[in-house]
Amino acid sequence: MNLTYQWLHDTVRSRFDSDEAMEAFLPQALAPDELKRKGDDRYLSAMTQRIFQAGMQHSLVDAKWPAFEKAFSGFAPESMASLSEADLERHMQNNHIIRHLAKLQTIPRNARFILDVCQEQGCGFGAFIAAWPVADIIGLWSLLAKRGARLGGRSGAGFLRLAGKDTFLLTSDVVARLAAAGVITRESVGQRELQAVQDAFNVLQQSSGRPLCQLSSMLALSIHPAF
Repeated sequence: MNLTYQWLHDTVRSRFDSDEAMEAFLPQALAPDELKRKGDDRYLSAMTQRIFQAGMQHSLVDAKWPAFEKAFSGFAPESMASLSEADLERHMQNNHIIRHLAKLQTIPRNARFILDVCQEQGCGFGAFIAAWPVADIIGLWSLLAKRGARLGGRSGAGFLRLAGKDTFLLTSDVVARLAAAGVITRESVGQRELQAVQDAFNVLQQSSGRPLCQLSSMLALSIHPAF
C-alpha cells in the first residue's frame, strides 16, 4: 500500500468520536525554547528513568521516581559524575529505590556524557537536543547509543520522548504498519532499515505539518485502536 498522510488521518480519525477527541489523545512535543530552558539535571533524570523502565513496568518505575530524585539529589550532572562504586553500593542499600547495580552505574557515565557534550558545544544539553533536526532524529539516536550508557535500541528514543524532544517510537504496532506499507520488508528494523523509516516519517511530516511523535502514535493507532 502507498502510505499517505490522508489515508493515515482518515483511518485514525475513524477510531474517535470527534476531531477534538483525536487531537486530545495524540502526544505533544516540547518547543525548542522549552527544551533549552530545562536544566541538564532534568535530562540526566530522564535518561536514568528510561533506563530503569527498560524491561520493567513503567508505572512501577514512575511511582518510585520521587525516591530516586531524593536519593540522587535531583541528578545534577556535576555531582553525579563523581559518584564512586562505593557510593553506588551504598545506594544499593536504599529500599526506597529500585536496586539494580548495572543500571545505577549508568548515572555517573551519563552525567559525564552530558557534561562532555556541554563542553564541546558550549551550551546546555537542552540547547544541543533542541537544535538537532528532527529530519535526522535517527542520527541523534545513534549518538546517544554510541556515547551514552544503555541508551541504544529503543531506550534512546524513549529518553527523548520522556525529555520532550520530538521523536517517533518504533513500537511493534508502528513497525507492523511500516512493514504493511512496504517501507520495510520485515517486521523488525535494523540499521539498514532506519533511514527508510526516517525518510517515510519525513514525507508524512512534510505533508501534514505534524510532529513525529503524533505521526508515530497515528501509525500505531492505524493497527490497533486506542480503546
